[in-house]
Amino acid sequence: MLGDLFEYWIGDDDLGDPFNGVIAGFFRRLTEGGTRLYFMHGNRDFLVGEGFAAATGATLLPDPSVMDGVLLMHGDTLCTDDLDYQKWRRTARSPDWQRAFLGKGLETRRAEVKVMREKSKQVIEAKPAEIMDVNDDAVRDALRRHNVSRLVHGHTHRPGRHRLDVDGRPCERWVIPDWYGRGGFVELKNDKLRLERW
Repeated sequence: MLGDLFEYWIGDDDLGDPFNGVIAGFFRRLTEGGTRLYFMHGNRDFLVGEGFAAATGATLLPDPSVMDGVLLMHGDTLCTDDLDYQKWRRTARSPDWQRAFLGKGLETRRAEVKVMREKSKQVIEAKPAEIMDVNDDAVRDALRRHNVSRLVHGHTHRPGRHRLDVDGRPCERWVIPDWYGRGGFVELKNDKLRLERW
């Protein structure tokens, strides 16, 4: 899971929420059945922590990570043209902000997040679509830095396969779908990637 499975996550102490409990229970059954589950934070569920991991059997995966020769990222750090978002990301990922937010009661956090989500929707509607997509130079830099030719990420809500050249080396970037409407995943089998939709 490359993040943004949840519309928002206000802390692991909210596992008692009925929806969160259903998801955690499903993941627990999956991992108890022998499936290894890795969870990477997204921009909406970056507060998922060790409590979630313990309840589900998931392993929290750092962003970025390389597994089986594939670079995995949530994708938001590749959207470097969206300066306002990158500034907010630095704030929200800081230990001080997270400690202050998680120190509030559940209902206060829930109310604050709903206000943040509404504000975010308004800001997104006002932004040009191209600045909310990945920056080609940032993608090439990531592939170069991790010395891989394949990248899988989410975040942009633009699923598909993109071919690109990095220093004369053919590379590919796969974008997984979001969870609104049609879902999907990228499968690695026999050293080939494939996008599956439902």
